[in-house]
Order: sequence, then C-alpha cells, then structure tokens
Amino acid sequence: MGKIDYKKRYKDLYLPKTTPAEINVPQISFLMINGKGNPNDEAGEYKEGVDLLYALTYTIKMSKMRGAAPAGYFDYIVPPLEGLWWLTNSDKYDFAHKDKFCWTAMIRQPEFVTKEVFSWACKEVQKKKHLDTAKARLEVLEEGLCVQCMHLGAFDDEPATVAKIERFIADNKLESDMGAARHHHEIYLFDPHKIDIVKMKTVLRHPVRRKEHA
Repeated sequence: MGKIDYKKRYKDLYLPKTTPAEINVPQISFLMINGKGNPNDEAGEYKEGVDLLYALTYTIKMSKMRGAAPAGYFDYIVPPLEGLWWLTNSDKYDFAHKDKFCWTAMIRQPEFVTKEVFSWACKEVQKKKHLDTAKARLEVLEEGLCVQCMHLGAFDDEPATVAKIERFIADNKLESDMGAARHHHEIYLFDPHKIDIVKMKTVLRHPVRRKEHA
C-alpha cells in the first residue's frame, strides 16, 4: 500500500470548488496550538507555534525510521497546515486587524496517533530540538455543518471569497454559527513562501446552522 494522502482520500474536505457548498465535517484528530497576534510577524507567536507543530508532526511521521513506530503505523503524506481564526468578544472575522487575531494553528494527524504517541513525540522534541511543547495538544475536532469554498490567490483577497460564502448562507436558509465555540477555518494547500501568490489555494470554511424558521 502506498502513502495515504488525506487531500486525495477526502477530496470533499480539501479540494472544494470555487463556488460555495455545504459540507458536514466529521471528527478529525489534530495537533493544535493556540495563540494571538499577527501571523505575518516573523518574530511572533504564530511562526513559533507553526514551527512546533511541524516538529511534532515530523517526529511522529519519522518514528518508523527510528525504530519507534506506534501500533498501527502506516506511511502517509503530512496533511496541510490549517487554522481557526477569530477576534475576542466578536462573532465577526475582520481581515483589517491582524494584530487582534486569536488563532488555533493545527495539523491533522493519522488515526494511529494516540495520547501516548503524542506524549512520546513531545518528549522527543524536547530532548532533540530543545523546544517547549507545553502549548501543544492533541484534540479531536468535529466541525459539523459548514459552508466552504476554494479561495485562489493572496490571503489579503479573501474577503471576496468570504462574501460569496456569506451570500450562499443567506440564499440557502442557513445562518452563521461563528462565535465562542466555532470559528472561521482556513486550510493552506500551498506554502506562500514556495509558490507565486496568485497560484495559492486556500480552503475557506464557515460554521453554519439551519434557520429555525426558514
């Protein structure tokens, strides 16, 4: 069996069309780190958090090469970086105030990654890379009913795609469910440092609920 590529196995989650559509997102296990601040700050909390996520993720992926493969291990392509974004005390997602962002950076994990595997990876990263893993956690997220759409191009142009999502929500007897528990979600299919910005693809996803009196 070849490497499992989650983007290809679950195309409905990772490769939506450029027109909005409903989706029911199942339970998915992630490595997560929470933080605040502008993600573009090179010396900021976001970059530090993402670096830690990748250190843990690749430690788990390469465990087989070190003779420490967990039970049920299978080879896989590391899933893309994802993020939940919100502003404190607001159900709106405002692109104009990046310094006020709250976020959860996260990377999907294979099904064999348990709390024990996560704990082992943390110890390995602490020992070999001397990184503080205290902020990282392994958590199952079940987003449920959402509307998503593929965004093409720069992050700063996302408001146009978000507007399409909001129109779809209004036209389909739905309403936004963003708030304290559910947030704007982005999935980064390409590294902006390695590809022309105009070719970037980002999945944008908004939690919704059906109107009680449609």
